[in-house]
Amino acid sequence: MQDENIKKMSEAADTEIKDVPTLNILLCYLLYKIDREVEIEHLYEIAVSTGLVNYFYYQDSIDYLLKNDCIAVKKNKNDEDCYVLQPKGKDCAKELKKYAPKSYRDKLVLGALRYFARLKYEQEIKIEYIPVENGYYTHVRCLDLKCDLMDLKLYAPDLTQAKLLGERIMLNPAGFYGKIIELALSNEEVPYDLTDN
Repeated sequence: MQDENIKKMSEAADTEIKDVPTLNILLCYLLYKIDREVEIEHLYEIAVSTGLVNYFYYQDSIDYLLKNDCIAVKKNKNDEDCYVLQPKGKDCAKELKKYAPKSYRDKLVLGALRYFARLKYEQEIKIEYIPVENGYYTHVRCLDLKCDLMDLKLYAPDLTQAKLLGERIMLNPAGFYGKIIELALSNEEVPYDLTDN
């Protein structure tokens, strides 16, 4: 009896979406809120990374949305296939959003925003781990169109700590770069006390 209760509680706590109509609304809502075309691979990664969606339900939902002209596949400027929200999908997002829990809508949109921020950071920030005697360098480069804005090596005693540095930098690369610049500009020579004692 107790095992049965535990099973029921775990099923109730499961946040994965298990019905295609709700997922249809959520995917339309996501594309509506972010208001941009999304590469096919990226939309899948966003949906699955939130923990709300599994592959099979996702695929069923995409098939439905494509067949019913809620989304379409178009090429972007890089010649990649992208999902684009169609007027029918926009209506679905606006009129049916209340049928998908707000917590799911918010989690999916926040997941997408984090995903796109990470993609942008990965293009602007390059991190590599260089083995050296007795440790590793975390090599950080902030890239601009024509030059490196910053090229910095930080020492760590092992690969685990080097990767931890890299992961922490990638949480907010612009903030990291800003703090380095701020520290450099505010750095002053320590005054020497010349008084006789």
